[in-house]
Amino acid sequence: MTLKRKKTKEITIGNKKIGGLNPILVQSMTKSKTDNIELLKEEIKNLIARDCEIIRIAIPDKKAIDVIKILIKEGYFNEVPLVADIQFDYMLAIEAIEVGVHCIRINPGNIGGLEKAKKVILKAKDNDACIRIGVNSGSIDKKILKKFNGNIVDSMVESTLEYVRFFENCDFRNFKISAKTSSVLDSISVYETISDKVNYPLHLGITEAGSIFSGSIKSSVGLGILLYKGIGDTIRVSLTGDSAYEVKAGYEILSSLGLRSFGVDIISCPTCGRTKVDLVDIVNKVENITKNIKKPLKIAIMGCIVNGPGEAREADIGIAYGIKKAAIFVKGEVIARVDAEEAVDYFKKELDDLCK
Repeated sequence: MTLKRKKTKEITIGNKKIGGLNPILVQSMTKSKTDNIELLKEEIKNLIARDCEIIRIAIPDKKAIDVIKILIKEGYFNEVPLVADIQFDYMLAIEAIEVGVHCIRINPGNIGGLEKAKKVILKAKDNDACIRIGVNSGSIDKKILKKFNGNIVDSMVESTLEYVRFFENCDFRNFKISAKTSSVLDSISVYETISDKVNYPLHLGITEAGSIFSGSIKSSVGLGILLYKGIGDTIRVSLTGDSAYEVKAGYEILSSLGLRSFGVDIISCPTCGRTKVDLVDIVNKVENITKNIKKPLKIAIMGCIVNGPGEAREADIGIAYGIKKAAIFVKGEVIARVDAEEAVDYFKKELDDLCK
C-alpha cells in the first residue's frame, strides 16, 4: 500500500524545496545554549551526521545573532537550512535574516503586533528567506479565545487563518505553517482543518511531547495519523532529551509508513518462553553494528522457530534462532546454520558484504 499525499504549494528554504510532492523533511532543534558555541557546534555536527535536514536554533538575544553569524560564515549551514526561532522581539528576526538565516520561525501573536510582523515579512521577501508561521496553543490571542468560548481547536484554526490572510495581503507566500498543541487529538483536529482550508505546506509536531519514551509515542500517534491522511511536509518530534533522538524518531515514523526509506529497519520478536537466547542483548548488538548504515535494509532478528524463519526469510538479511543453533538468511535463502553464540559475528560478515 502506498499513501497518497496532499500536494501543497512548493516553497524554498535554503537549498531545499518543501511542499509539492517533495520528500517530507525531518527537522530538529538544538538544545545547546548559544553562549556555548563549541558545544553548539558539536550538536550541529551530530545532527548533520544523523541526516537532520533542517536545523532550528533559538535566538533569545543579540548575542545569539552574533553566534549564528559565525556559524554561517564557518559553513555549518552550507547544506542544511537554518531556521532562527524568534519570540517577542521582531528586530531579532530582522537581524537574523540580515546575517543569512534561511528561515524565520515567528508567532505573529507575540512578535509585537501586525505592523512589526509586516516589517519581518518585507525583510524576508527582500532576502529570499522563508517564514514559518508558528501558532501554539499557549499563545493564542485572548480575543480569539473569548470568541470561541475557550475552544482551543477553533481558536488555533482562526488564529492561523488570520495570519495566513495577513501574509497574503503582504504579497508574501514563501511560508509554511505549524499549529501545535501538546494534545494529540487537538493537534490532529487543528491540522486536519487547516489542511482543508489552505494549500500551504504544513510542519507537523506535537509540542512539548515529553520524554524520549512517552514523547516518541505521542508524536508517533499524532504525526502517524496525519501522515496517513496525506497531511504534512516537514516534521519534528519534540523530545525532552538529546536532539539526535528527535531525528531518529522522525525517520522511524516516516519509514514505518513507507514515506521515506532511510537506513536499516530492524524487526525483532518480543520474546517469550520459547526463546532460548538473550535476544535483547543480541538486538542491542545489531543496532550498534548497523547504526551508521544509510542503505535501506530490512533486518530480522527472531528468537524462536514459530515465526522466526518466515520473518527472517522476508528480510534482506536475518537471523532465526533455534535451540543452540541459528539460521542466517540473506535475500530469502538460508546461507548458513551456525552455533547460536557465533550468529552475530557471522551476520556481521554477511552484512558487510551486503553493504559493499
